[in-house]
Amino acid sequence: MKRQTGTYYWPTTFPDAPSYPPLETDLSCDVLIIGGGSSGAQCAYYLADHDLNAVVIEKSTIASGSTVTNTAILQYSGEKMFTSLVNTFGEDYVARHLQLLKQAIDEIEGASKSSSIDCEFNRRDTLYSASCPEDVDKLKKEYNYLKQHDCEVDFLEKDEIEAKYPFSREAAIYSYHDGEVNPFKYTHALFEEAVAQGVRVYEQTEMNGQHFDQERGTTIVTTKKGYSIEARHVIFAAGYEGMDIKKEKKASFESTFTITTNPVDDLSAWYNRTLLWETARPYLYCRTTKDNRVIIGGLDENTDEERDRNSKLTHKKYQLIEEFNKLFPDIHVEPEYYLASSYGGIVDGVPVVGKYEEFPGCYFVFAFGDNGMVYGQALARLIAEEIVKGSSPDLAMYVQERPLLKRV
Repeated sequence: MKRQTGTYYWPTTFPDAPSYPPLETDLSCDVLIIGGGSSGAQCAYYLADHDLNAVVIEKSTIASGSTVTNTAILQYSGEKMFTSLVNTFGEDYVARHLQLLKQAIDEIEGASKSSSIDCEFNRRDTLYSASCPEDVDKLKKEYNYLKQHDCEVDFLEKDEIEAKYPFSREAAIYSYHDGEVNPFKYTHALFEEAVAQGVRVYEQTEMNGQHFDQERGTTIVTTKKGYSIEARHVIFAAGYEGMDIKKEKKASFESTFTITTNPVDDLSAWYNRTLLWETARPYLYCRTTKDNRVIIGGLDENTDEERDRNSKLTHKKYQLIEEFNKLFPDIHVEPEYYLASSYGGIVDGVPVVGKYEEFPGCYFVFAFGDNGMVYGQALARLIAEEIVKGSSPDLAMYVQERPLLKRV
């Protein structure tokens, strides 16, 4: 099944992106990363700092899969509020999870700013608004939780929102110092750094099968061209396509829609160019780009059937514009790029690193959800830590059989 369709903005921002050769020989390595999108790049980036022989294979070209559909809004808050996660996992777990997500955003910033490629990273504030009056109380509880955990947030009442924006909401959490990035450039930047430190990257190299060699304690991956790669560890960082290799029962899929507009001359009505989203499910979200375009997404549909998703794209394109016009009636936008894609989430609200008995020595990165790039950064660092040091206490938080809150 094709996971996405439409026209893509991000690749147009980096037309001279580097390319890599296909694999044309057998080889062996310490770590094989399958997938050349953002998750694969994040894994390669962390592993490159250590004396490991690492290889990346990508069946198409770098950053050509779900990375080009990623809106790359960088936040620690997600679809499931932290107050809800506490009920599932407990206070200590969620507090540590929050710390790791904050750290991941900091590390995305650091990697972006140290690269020779302009990754278009910016710190942005976020307005997370109540979509209806009934959501104000839970938004207030979430604000109190974030405040107690040293997050820089304000709780805005209706009049404070109206003083800053041309629209009205009953209440909102205003979060400082979230972020945005260009996911296409960022993925290429991480690979550029990894390659400079010895990681080998191969495009147009599709996995055909794999098996575990019990005697040697290694995994043998074969490619469609008949070559083999022997590795002590394999990281499946193939995004949603990783589910074609191993189904993860905690993952669920629906369809989402995104447009990127024409460049806008005047964005002064948009206070601080904040990242915008809301408590409604499905929700609408918005951000801006370096060249003053607006990215508008959401209006998800509870279907992952390709034909059904694609049939809705034209209608959704104009519906997203209509919803944006309700927020900013004086900002005129037209959809220049638009797409429909699969959108994966994890039912309990926390990303998964799959470590399955039938895949010894392997890791499956399921950094699904609204903060996929942030999740991917956090998980990649923990996987690299376990491979290099032999253990990572924090990684246990994200394996498929995670520690749930024990109830008396």
